[in-house]
Amino acid sequence: MNILLWHVHGSWTNAFVQGPHTYLVPVTPDRGPDGLGRARTFSWPDSVKELSPEQLRDAPVDLVVLQRPHEAALAEQWLGGRRPGRDVPAVYLEHNAPDGDVPHTRHPCAGRDDLLLVHVTHFNRLFWDNGGTRTAVIEHGIVDPGHRYTGRLARAAVVVNEPVRRGRTTGTDLLPALSDAVPLDVFGMRTEGLAEHLGVAPDRCRSADLPQSELHGAMAERRVYIHPVRWTSLGLSLLEAMHLGMPVVALATTEAHEALPPGTGVISTRPEILAAAARGYLLDPQAAAEDGARGRRAALERYGLKRFLDDWEHVMEEVTRG
Repeated sequence: MNILLWHVHGSWTNAFVQGPHTYLVPVTPDRGPDGLGRARTFSWPDSVKELSPEQLRDAPVDLVVLQRPHEAALAEQWLGGRRPGRDVPAVYLEHNAPDGDVPHTRHPCAGRDDLLLVHVTHFNRLFWDNGGTRTAVIEHGIVDPGHRYTGRLARAAVVVNEPVRRGRTTGTDLLPALSDAVPLDVFGMRTEGLAEHLGVAPDRCRSADLPQSELHGAMAERRVYIHPVRWTSLGLSLLEAMHLGMPVVALATTEAHEALPPGTGVISTRPEILAAAARGYLLDPQAAAEDGARGRRAALERYGLKRFLDDWEHVMEEVTRG
C-alpha cells in the first residue's frame, strides 16, 4: 500500500516504516512541522518517500494515518479534495494521554464514523472520551538496539525533552531529590542549563542533547534508567532502556506499570522509594545487570517490532477492505 503520514513522532515512525509498504511523507521547502520529510537522525528505509504538496495532489494513496487534529483538512487540501475517511481510508493515531479536563477530555475524533481511532496504550483509550468512534489499541514497537548494557558508569540515565518548560509533567521537580541519591545524566532536547535551573551541583545533574546514533550507547553505559515522568502516554525511552538491558526505576503512573513486570526494576508512586532503588542499583551492579536482562526479555516479548507491525497489518487490512 501507499500510506500517507506526517513525520510527527520520529521514534514511533522509525518502527512503523519498517513494514512492507511505501510510506509517503510530506516535505515542504522550510521543512517545518507539516513538512519535515525524512528523518535526519534515524536510518529510514528507501520505502519512505518524500513528496511535496504538489506531488501529493495526484499521488495514489491507499491509507492516511492522521496524528494531529489539523491534518484531516491539510490532507484533503494536498490530496486534491480527497477526504480522509470518506474518499480514502483513514485512521487517527493518538500518541498522547489526554490533557485538560481529565478524565472528561473529549477526543477531537470523538463521534466520527468514518475512521478508526488507534491509541498507543490501553490507558489512553480508557482516559480519552472517544464518543462513539471505533477504537483500537496498538502498543508500541521498538527497533531493537541490541543488548548493549554495561552499566560501567555509576550514574543514572534520564531521557526527557524540554524538562525546564514541561516541569511537573515530566517530573523535573523530582530531579533534585533523585540527584541527592544518585548522580544523573539527563539526555534530551533543550536540557541545557538544567542543573542551574534546579539549583543542583553540575556534577549531580549533567545534561546533553545527543544525536540518536549516540544516545543508546550513552544510556547503556549508565547503571540504571530513571523514568520520573508524571503524565505521558508511555515514554518510548523507557522501552528503549529495557531493550538495551537496563534496569528501570519509574513512577507508577499512566501505562508504566504495564511495561515493567516484577524483577525488571522498581516502580512506585513514592519518589523516596525510587531514589532508594536507584541507589541500590549503583551499589549492586550484578543485581542491576540481572534485572536489566529480565527487562530486555519482557520488552522483546511485549514491545517487539514483529508484534507491532503484525498488529498494524491487521488494522490496515480491516480499514482498507472495510
